[in-house]
Amino acid sequence: MILPYIENANFEDTGFAYTYSLIAGKYKMVILYCLMEFQPVRFNQLQRYVRGVSDKMLSQSLKELRADGLVRREVWPETPPRVEYSLTPKGSSLMAVLDELCTWGEKHRDEKTETPAE
Repeated sequence: MILPYIENANFEDTGFAYTYSLIAGKYKMVILYCLMEFQPVRFNQLQRYVRGVSDKMLSQSLKELRADGLVRREVWPETPPRVEYSLTPKGSSLMAVLDELCTWGEKHRDEKTETPAE
């Protein structure tokens, strides 16, 4: 019987929950996808790619991705300073998952949505 298992289960202990905690947020997956395709990327380039994101929100998302070890920030000692973002090895390893999401989306985006019978 599955009921006792469900009652004792804790979603927060799953690998899915951990992965979701890293990529949850309105812009994080888009930022990661951009870095996968075009790295290294500068802040203004990211902002143009992620249309509609404010400076504050993009900065916050990048800080969280850096804190989680998915994104690297490199500052070049130039005047004016050049800052570039790229994926860390941990971030690169997540790209297989995002790539599968893209593949799924390409396969199913043109299908009609069916309403389940009640």
